[in-house]
Amino acid sequence: MKPLLTFPKGGVHPPEFKGQTESLGIEVMPVPKELELILGQHIGAPCSPTVAKREEVIEGGMIGEVTRGLGVPLHAPVTGKIKNIASSVHPIRVSAPSITIAVDMEAEPPQYQQHDWQHLGDRELREKVEAAGIIGIGGAGFPTHVKLNPPSTSPVDTLLLNGAECEPYITADHRQMLENPTDIIEGAKIILKILGITECHIGIESNKPDAIDVMTKAAAEGSTGEYKISVQPLQVKYPQGSEKQLIQAVTGRKVPAMALPSSVGVVVQNVTTAKAIYDAVVYSKPLYEKVVTIAGKGIARPANLQVKVGTKVRDIVDYLGGLQPGLSKVIMGGPMMGFAVSSLEVPVTKTTSALLFLTEDEVDNSPHSACIRCGWCLDACPMGLEPKEIGIYVEANRAEDTEQFGVFDCFECGSCAYVCPAKRPLVQFVRMAKMKAKRPQ
Repeated sequence: MKPLLTFPKGGVHPPEFKGQTESLGIEVMPVPKELELILGQHIGAPCSPTVAKREEVIEGGMIGEVTRGLGVPLHAPVTGKIKNIASSVHPIRVSAPSITIAVDMEAEPPQYQQHDWQHLGDRELREKVEAAGIIGIGGAGFPTHVKLNPPSTSPVDTLLLNGAECEPYITADHRQMLENPTDIIEGAKIILKILGITECHIGIESNKPDAIDVMTKAAAEGSTGEYKISVQPLQVKYPQGSEKQLIQAVTGRKVPAMALPSSVGVVVQNVTTAKAIYDAVVYSKPLYEKVVTIAGKGIARPANLQVKVGTKVRDIVDYLGGLQPGLSKVIMGGPMMGFAVSSLEVPVTKTTSALLFLTEDEVDNSPHSACIRCGWCLDACPMGLEPKEIGIYVEANRAEDTEQFGVFDCFECGSCAYVCPAKRPLVQFVRMAKMKAKRPQ
């Protein structure tokens, strides 16, 4: 067994809670009667609709395009008719512009044909990725075609595929690696060709030994004289799957503050994003489906569900048998970096990795108190920041002065809040500090 790799500074070890779903295969959820597709599912400007109310659309057809700034197109996950162009409930922005599609329940799904990609150049491959609307599935939704076109001033030599999936409860990437290993490896080779490099490492935490075995075998079979792909087992430590921490764990390179991974010669992609790139290039299939882990004691039946983007949380709850008594909180994403939602009308987006239905005994609702200056948050922070000072300054209405404590280097992993004995909402303090510090004076 290879030595387990990890990042050197900070990190925490929350309970994993993956037992509910790690052995559950990916299940395809029947399409609901209606989908709501948020137009801004990526970092950058939201899409503009390319369809009108009552217009008929086909599965895989473009319904939103980027007319300005950074972004990717949006595609219809189903055949149907545009019911409305208005707004939907959003877990962060309260509401967001959206397109509602009434599903044609009788329509046959399209049959995507396989194509050879070896003869295509890097530009053509990148254009296919962009046309398919692919974004970083495991993170903040950064447009993938932009990530695959690093500046010429930062030559890249290494691709990292992120299979760490370090957040508690979530097992969607785990199942993808077990069930679609060759597709992921082929996606990695496509990325390598786009970048013009040969070396790829796949980081997987050691609590997924079956995935390590399956992906190691697939990597060995997929490696050629042109492409060298290997699996790197990682220590179980949160936030192992964070981009900068993963780079340091696997390559030993440290990404400078406010810099991109390409500055140290690395591009990072999620394993499921690699699968989406495979589908886009080999089958010309846009990204409009998502594997989501549904877990927690508050749902009748946990699952790893493949759902259409735009499926409402309520439809997922109904399909899985409803809610359980004692439900306390619904979280979109993981318990460390996800967002609590107040409505089941929220639709799934391309970046939704999990829906957690947590009961009273799974959450801590105790009130927070003043900082006791224990320093635990400093030890836990993987970026070496000062979360306690950020919180104290925010409470003193001095958020604009928090940049000295590294507030803009924080990626809001929640390690500080997890270890805080005073239960202080340090991530919320950080978000507030960022908003106020960016606001024009």
